[in-house]
Amino acid sequence: MKAWIQRVTEASVEIDGERVAEIGEGYLVLLGVTHDDDEAKADLIASRIVSLRIFEDENGKINRSIEDVGGSVIVVSQFTLYADTAHGRRPGFSAAARPEKAEPIYEKVVAALRSKLGDDRVGTGRFGAEMKVRLLNNGPFSVELLA
Repeated sequence: MKAWIQRVTEASVEIDGERVAEIGEGYLVLLGVTHDDDEAKADLIASRIVSLRIFEDENGKINRSIEDVGGSVIVVSQFTLYADTAHGRRPGFSAAARPEKAEPIYEKVVAALRSKLGDDRVGTGRFGAEMKVRLLNNGPFSVELLA
């Protein structure tokens, strides 16, 4: 499982012109699921997202977590994180899990984050939907987490 985390000042997701999620300070998390991912990895990555310390403390050190700053999270499914661009000009996606495997694991990550942060602090896109994702990256600061 891969999570591409972008520290944001604000972020939102629109589907068919409707805003379905919106946050202020926090993370936009793009989440990719591969074939050997399971519920245990979903719980692990959710815990790692919550405890990741990429916000500045009062001394300007990168030392505070999403919990510490009271931030929010938007999670968007992103199978293209598993793109294989080693050959040719068109990426392959065979390392990404099929939707019937990936969607329940994506939902498990979202549920675990909601359990840790609260329902009101975790927004989502819609699995498999065409989405417009907007963000104001704070830093910019982006990291990849693997589970």
